[in-house]
Amino acid sequence: MKRFSILMAGVATAALLASFGAAFAADPIGKGLTMYMQMGGNAGDGTTLARQTGATQAAEALGVTLKAQFSAWAPETMIAQFKEAMAAKPDCIEIMGHPGAVAFHDLVKQAVDQGIVVTSGNAPLTPLLNEFGPKGFGYSGVDLCVGGTLTANAMIAQGLKAGDQAAVWGIFSQAERGVSEKCLADTLEKGGLKVDRIDIPQDVNSDASIGIPMFAAYIQSHPQLKAIGLQHGSVTGVMPQALQKAGKKPGEIILGGIDLAPATIDGLKAGYISATLDQTLYMQGFVPVLQCVLTAKYKMPGFFLNTAAGVVTPKTIGDLTALIDKGIR
Repeated sequence: MKRFSILMAGVATAALLASFGAAFAADPIGKGLTMYMQMGGNAGDGTTLARQTGATQAAEALGVTLKAQFSAWAPETMIAQFKEAMAAKPDCIEIMGHPGAVAFHDLVKQAVDQGIVVTSGNAPLTPLLNEFGPKGFGYSGVDLCVGGTLTANAMIAQGLKAGDQAAVWGIFSQAERGVSEKCLADTLEKGGLKVDRIDIPQDVNSDASIGIPMFAAYIQSHPQLKAIGLQHGSVTGVMPQALQKAGKKPGEIILGGIDLAPATIDGLKAGYISATLDQTLYMQGFVPVLQCVLTAKYKMPGFFLNTAAGVVTPKTIGDLTALIDKGIR
């Protein structure tokens, strides 16, 4: 109930900001604030662009000077970027949770003790949310287990049945980040499927195209495979190529993924991707900037926003393409 109340307060604040955009443009409440923000992947890529757009538009509306950081999803790079940001002594820093709470804890405490507002996005850091929430440490991203469960249920709804073989590729080894894939795999198993859980190597995590031969080889060597589950946006985008390379036709294997990158949209339209989790990346960019301003200016605590909005299928992708092309969805 507490998180729901905080979420509703954040949504109401965002709505209020939109309503009074003209007034803020004349005298933005975040004027003079500087924020460093970890965007995740690579600048402009399909799993990062909408987050960039949301953050940029929020910063422009609120008058915040925004410094974007890109890590190609490498946890060690995220830690190094946080140190660089802290050395610059900004007003706020947004981090991603992939390195885990233990790796980030002492650095976050040091920053908070210096008066820097720190918040998080995309992958949660629940212990830090609990400890530093009163100082503005919030979270904007998917409730990871909810996201994985939604994706799995959408896959099962495509006609999978007990006894079918499935593979779930994911970042199982990365602290809380792996919860999404774990819940996806758990849900498939509860549906009676036999699931092979496979860790994505870091080089493929950073550049999914490297993994296409590996994915194709696995598919070819498992002729009874009926489903593939993913919670990695870039890998979702390249998986149709892997399926084609393995000689599979659209729909022959049920593929559930995440995000709305251009390649994923093509995969949906071609029928290779059966469903993809919509985690509304724009909000993952917009809300942390809003959090920065509310805490720095008004001492607001951190709020929690679950951005898992459901799944997109080949039947529903058409209504979103115009917004996706604008870098918003």
